[in-house]
Amino acid sequence: MATTPLAPSRTSDQAVWNRVLALHAHVERELTQAMQRRHGLGLSEFRSLEHLDHSSTSELRMQDLADRVGLGQSTVTRLVGRLEKAGFAYKDLCPADKRGVYAVITDEGRRRYQAARATYAEVLSSSLNAFTADPELGPTVQALRGAGHS
Repeated sequence: MATTPLAPSRTSDQAVWNRVLALHAHVERELTQAMQRRHGLGLSEFRSLEHLDHSSTSELRMQDLADRVGLGQSTVTRLVGRLEKAGFAYKDLCPADKRGVYAVITDEGRRRYQAARATYAEVLSSSLNAFTADPELGPTVQALRGAGHS
């Protein structure tokens, strides 16, 4: 196969992407353990509560919540079912469209989210800081942090 001028770029893009994925896996593992251990929440549950808490109406259509958390419709339905069982959210029908189902955060869900968000921020920063000295992942952390400050 002939080498094209684009081959090195693809290899470079793939190497960068692999570093992003490795960093993501490490950080997600740390976040998962801390959130479960300290607050009894999975990451998707925490992120769902976060999106519901930040919604101006304290609710989101199930499909919108699925899109924001990066889950499929059936997975988010089960997730909201777990939140409902824990008393953190409930499902509500849209009055204008009986097929439209919303997830609504409860006061208890809001309290759990508020308690957990400091842990999330602390563990996220700590995990990223731990990788800044890593020769492979350090430049990726610096690039990601720098991207938000442009």
